[in-house]
Amino acid sequence: MASTVLPASTSTGPETGLVESLAALSRALVGITTRSLASLDVDLTLSQYRAIVVLASQGPLRTVDLAAALHVHPSTATRTCDRLVRRGLVARHHSEADRRVSWLGLTASGKELVGEVMRRRTEQIRELVNSPQTTAAANLAELVEALVVAAGEPTERQWWQQWERCTEEAVGAGGC
Repeated sequence: MASTVLPASTSTGPETGLVESLAALSRALVGITTRSLASLDVDLTLSQYRAIVVLASQGPLRTVDLAAALHVHPSTATRTCDRLVRRGLVARHHSEADRRVSWLGLTASGKELVGEVMRRRTEQIRELVNSPQTTAAANLAELVEALVVAAGEPTERQWWQQWERCTEEAVGAGGC
């Protein structure tokens, strides 16, 4: 008996092809990120990696703000960061004004790790863009960047600018 697999969306509007292609691209990008992490032989889940990426681009953050950025419950963010603190990738600092409030930021090791994964990921994406199967059109790049902004993410240039501002002094003062 043959089974019929239906797509997640049964929409047949003009955007359907683009939506399906972007969904497939997102799977490919998750694979690239996973391979980049594996090539460094680090034992991080994608959720843990996502937390340090957010801290690199937005930190330091309160735990509740990191949870909101990750779209998870604060207790989930706390457990994730507990593991990252134990691994020396994230530092937790308590507010002088209110000890119940903790701030999270990357350590120097966390900053270096996320930077190296991003460099490797970017190189793999560059190889895809330069492959014979692709033709990179300027309007496609503009569309993808608009989607990145619409998703609430910094552009690649903005992300690296924030990463560069994350100095040793900032790490020591509560992280980046």
